Amino acid sequence: MKLSRQFPLNALRVFDAVARLGSFTKAGEELGMTQTAVSYQVKLLEENVGEPLFLRRPRQISLTETGERLAPQVAEAFEMLQLAMAEARGETEVMLQITCLATFASQWLARKLGNFQLANPNIAVRLSTSDTLVDFAREAVDVGIRSGKGDWPGLRADKLMDVHFTPMLSPALAESIGGVHEPADLLKLRIFDLTDPWWHQWLEAAGVSTAGLGTRTTSFYGAQAYEAAAAVAGQGVAILTPDFYPEELATGKLFRPFELQCTDGRGYWLAYPENRRNVPKIKAFRNWILNEMPGGNTQPQNPMSGA
Repeated sequence: MKLSRQFPLNALRVFDAVARLGSFTKAGEELGMTQTAVSYQVKLLEENVGEPLFLRRPRQISLTETGERLAPQVAEAFEMLQLAMAEARGETEVMLQITCLATFASQWLARKLGNFQLANPNIAVRLSTSDTLVDFAREAVDVGIRSGKGDWPGLRADKLMDVHFTPMLSPALAESIGGVHEPADLLKLRIFDLTDPWWHQWLEAAGVSTAGLGTRTTSFYGAQAYEAAAAVAGQGVAILTPDFYPEELATGKLFRPFELQCTDGRGYWLAYPENRRNVPKIKAFRNWILNEMPGGNTQPQNPMSGA
């Protein structure tokens, strides 16, 4: 079958923007076009395809089944065109923008990210940390690493790891009270952030009453990584994810006095827009990070396609 080389490139560019942003108005703002011009270009493409690409409702649009199939392929095509133009100009690097939670970034990603860049020398990486959920439609971000259950509308989410937690402290701090022999002994020490639900869940699982915890003075450091650093310094007991501190445990800077660990059902996920799942730099990073996880699974754990 011979494919025609005639296709409405400008209309495809407009379609890509509308599919990404979920709005004719936002697409017009990005492209410097009026909403009428955007609608006209989409209509031209729909006539060319022979089917509607969007379901139009009052104040809301969504992709049709045909639009869902077309959007990721168009996004990938424009990404490849961008790469081809960059190479033609002698610009060999493509930028991958990653947003990540501070603890995951410092305790896992930053320690391994160099391996990704060695395997993908044409992809430059820009890493930023934030505890807030970014809006992929409004911010210059390609992928995000988030904590939760992977149920973010409009995003595909690949599970990286489950989250487990248990109290950890320095050996010197434990010795200051003659050792930590039972879970209740932890309450003799300074504890970081007793407002954290993890503490209540773990103490209850360990058979320790949580009554009166709300009256104790507590400190809030804002990120698990900061509480871990304070725990290494012997300033208190932190409830941490052991998978993030293998070196500290191996060298004795931290120890976990009890084998009991809990989970609240959340995990760490790699999230990115559903309609950009085939963009080469996103695919490369996704395949790399999933291979770095235990088991090396490169299959999507929880593909989501929301409004």
